[in-house]
Amino acid sequence: MPAPCPLCRAPRSTLHHKGTDRSFWHCRGCDLVFVAPQERLSYDAEVARYKLHRNADDDPKYIAFLSRLADPVIARTPLGARGLDYGCGPSTALAQIFTGAGRPTESYDPAFRPDASVLEGTYDFLTCSEVVEHVHEPFALLERFGALVRPGGVIGIMTTFRDPSVPFGEWWYARDPTHVCFYSEATMRWIARSLGWRVELPAANVGLFAIAKPRGEQPVLSTEY
Repeated sequence: MPAPCPLCRAPRSTLHHKGTDRSFWHCRGCDLVFVAPQERLSYDAEVARYKLHRNADDDPKYIAFLSRLADPVIARTPLGARGLDYGCGPSTALAQIFTGAGRPTESYDPAFRPDASVLEGTYDFLTCSEVVEHVHEPFALLERFGALVRPGGVIGIMTTFRDPSVPFGEWWYARDPTHVCFYSEATMRWIARSLGWRVELPAANVGLFAIAKPRGEQPVLSTEY
């Protein structure tokens, strides 16, 4: 039976690919490909998989990977801008990059750093690296991001975009059982239109969203785009 889209809530979707253990559905409205709820892992099973990840804060390759998201955010925010890295996992490497660049940044993760106090404030920018593909209710999370970022600020999301030219059954990213939502560049543009944000795609698999500011207010971003 077609599953409703977890992003745009369209009631119907089409079967995109049937794997050996999961089926993947495609929403024509927002171009999201997703796994139906009954085929997702339990929360405990997901966390157990996350604990197998080995991302060292001092690993040059990991830092270079995170810099694909960090560099364009740093280029678009002034010194002193305050940030939040949402879904950091056990590592605070991305927050350390921003803090070292003069942009003090907090880290939050519901499983590994669940300090809810950091969600009580607002920030000049928010980053989310390799997280949204795991999220079961992505639109609700995006709305939460919008509430955490001040008008004129920026939200940076990194996730491996789906390339329609690559057969889905051969795509390595879809083999991770914790990955349940797969975004494309078209999906990023749908998100921006739906939430009234502006979007830029400055690097591979990176979407930057500018949050609208009230008329007459000075932007937090150092560069308009």
